[in-house]
Amino acid sequence: MAACVRALRGCARLPVSASSRRCSALSRARGQYTSQKVRRTFIEFFTEQHRHRAVPSAPVRPRGDPSLLFVNAGMNQFKPILLGCADPRSEMASYQRVVNSQKCVRAGGKHNDLDDVGRDVYHHTFFEMLGNWSFGDYFKVEACAMAWHLLTEVYEIPAERLYVSYFSGDAASGLPADEETRHIWLSLGLRPDHVLPFGMKDNFWEMGETGPCGPCTEIHYDHVGTRNAAALVNADSPDVVEIWNLVFMQYNREGDGGLRALPQCSVDTGMGLERLLTVLQGKRSNYDTDLFTPLLSAIHQCSRAPAYSGRTEQTDAGRVDMAYRVVADHVRTLSVCIADGVYPGMTGAELVLRRILRRAVRFSTEVLHAPEGALASLVPTVAHILVSGVSVPQSSHPVQFTVATRWLLAICFKLYCWSRSTAAVAWSLHRNLGFPLDLIDLMLEERNMAVDKHGVEQLAAEQEQLHRSLKGGAEERGLHMDLQSLAELQSRGVPHTNDSPKYSYSLQHNGTYVFSPCRASVLALYCNQSLVSEVSEGQRCGMVLDQTCFYAEQGGQMHDQGYFTKDGLQTYVFQDVLFPVECVRLAGGYVVHEITAAETLRTGDQIQLHVDEASLNVSQLQEVERMVQDIIHQNDVVHMQEVPLARANQIAGLRTVDEVYPDPVRVVSVGVAASELLSNQKHKHTSVELCCGTHLLQTGGIGDFVIVSERQMVKGISRIIAVTGEDAKQAREAGQVLLQEVEALTARIATDHTPSLATAQRLSKEVGLLTDAVESTPIPQWQRRDLQTRLKALQRSSNTTIRKLEMKEVRT
Repeated sequence: MAACVRALRGCARLPVSASSRRCSALSRARGQYTSQKVRRTFIEFFTEQHRHRAVPSAPVRPRGDPSLLFVNAGMNQFKPILLGCADPRSEMASYQRVVNSQKCVRAGGKHNDLDDVGRDVYHHTFFEMLGNWSFGDYFKVEACAMAWHLLTEVYEIPAERLYVSYFSGDAASGLPADEETRHIWLSLGLRPDHVLPFGMKDNFWEMGETGPCGPCTEIHYDHVGTRNAAALVNADSPDVVEIWNLVFMQYNREGDGGLRALPQCSVDTGMGLERLLTVLQGKRSNYDTDLFTPLLSAIHQCSRAPAYSGRTEQTDAGRVDMAYRVVADHVRTLSVCIADGVYPGMTGAELVLRRILRRAVRFSTEVLHAPEGALASLVPTVAHILVSGVSVPQSSHPVQFTVATRWLLAICFKLYCWSRSTAAVAWSLHRNLGFPLDLIDLMLEERNMAVDKHGVEQLAAEQEQLHRSLKGGAEERGLHMDLQSLAELQSRGVPHTNDSPKYSYSLQHNGTYVFSPCRASVLALYCNQSLVSEVSEGQRCGMVLDQTCFYAEQGGQMHDQGYFTKDGLQTYVFQDVLFPVECVRLAGGYVVHEITAAETLRTGDQIQLHVDEASLNVSQLQEVERMVQDIIHQNDVVHMQEVPLARANQIAGLRTVDEVYPDPVRVVSVGVAASELLSNQKHKHTSVELCCGTHLLQTGGIGDFVIVSERQMVKGISRIIAVTGEDAKQAREAGQVLLQEVEALTARIATDHTPSLATAQRLSKEVGLLTDAVESTPIPQWQRRDLQTRLKALQRSSNTTIRKLEMKEVRT
């Protein structure tokens, strides 16, 4: 180990005279270390000198991790690797040495700095985390040596101002002290009184209640210098601050609380860019670095408050400087989140972002006396600071930051620009952003306007109806397999899904495609964010198989639709019970089939998969309607007759259900009496069933018949929902109204050859609203299919137009 350390550290141990020269060199360099240069230096150090792969920052919205509201650490995007559940076909599976600068948000959940932002000079809701990782490659020796070399040789931070902490062990957990790390630091030239032991609270890192964990070593910086500051390490002193944390993941915390050694050790390091800049730029406040000074200047220009002076607590009269810090921090968070697709809303991360927005607006208007629209005017400054660095890829985010600007502008202005529809605007602000309706009323009153309260009540009722129709959404989110469950599948030795049968199909001479059925075994079931061995009828779940012929959604292609049957499970009339497959997703190398169980399903069950070749098409739906309407027009007599059960079972074409029938049983038939059906050997095509219900005496009483929903539910049989009589008439009329609206919207889009961006966005919104109406309104199903096809084409065209106009606006 000593030889390895010597080879890596180079000239890490310096004589006192060289160290003194280093202090003056740092002073000269402080004006040269811009945030952009610090980021670039960090990335290049690991990529060019130590063969790391630079990866882009993940979006701030976590993927497949319900335990997090936001990405709050650099390691979040690598959890699939740490948990051993990375998709073996993904690029991530090949990662060994990685470096990046990660966008992080700490607001809400376990790590919540929201209420502290502004009160001091170092808390933030958004920050950048510089980090390097090793997945089964290097470990403690190399990690410590690289960190020390970067800080003392590349950034030229004086070694005598640096202190390191290491894990002192924990007897209760049976964990020994990390003497290996202590000896590594000493061999790199640190004085013994600068290498300090701490316990579980400060120097043992855990991902959560279960999962990878291990000792960590932290590097601290003394802002004052020329003293021994060991007593101030981990003492919440603003003079001695942690700048880098190196985590050595060598254990796994089991469900019973025990620890076991990991077969592959990993290194996870994290260093806040903001904190590092205070050291390299000679500042005591993060807000005095060039990440914030241009933004604070922009805030001053658009406010009526005195310039920022960095005061805190009692010295900050009127909380003016606190307001500067709140607005600067929060507009960064809002800009990055909106650019990444997280908008202020009413639940989860969106609700937290709404709180951030309201806090920023309050300090901006009440303390800084900034005008309406001030927040939106700050977004270009945020974009300039961040896009110039590696944390935000330049190729993708200018348009997204432009969207953030317009979004914030819309919040500030749409109340006053959309005066023709105050109800819609007021409801939008209340429903999506949480603005109290009485506050909106007051704001409008100041401008001699008023909220259309009746319209708001109507919109609220419509929203409630929509919510009821979409109440399965939360349940669906529970089907997305989380990382812990994926890791559990790996630990159980469940093999990844073989999905090569998805390519097993052929083209027939008549031009139709034939998909071969696929036999499979149920390896795992996922329900309510945990793995289960059994699901009951009616439960929604995710299902993992040993192989599948279904295509999972990826690469811009939708997933296959179809069903599966379970071996040995048939209905009373010997038909296979079908389990419709609602969605197919990829998760860590597993293909997850989302279903609602038609019967009890267990791990180990054998099933037969079938990809849908077609559902009923438009012409078939119309033909079914026509056949039923012919029977209605014939005004056939509906016959009802009691017959011995054994005799009734001899009726050709009789369909029964799985229940106990009385004897004798009541036979209901249309147009032909039961006695004639029994006496005539020739099969007659008619509707006949066993039923004790009340029926019309003649088919003409039905009046009209319209199919409003159709879905394949049992092998070879579709489940049809239809309406009759006056309801059927209303469905036809509603279909005609929607048809006219679609045709009118199509004509408007076609005739406007050079729309403005605002016009294109409004038309796109109209397409979306009309699509929702077509989806939820009872209309003929064949007509729904036709209108949906037209609207999809309009939406694609509108989206293309908007993208072109946004890119044009960015370039200008």
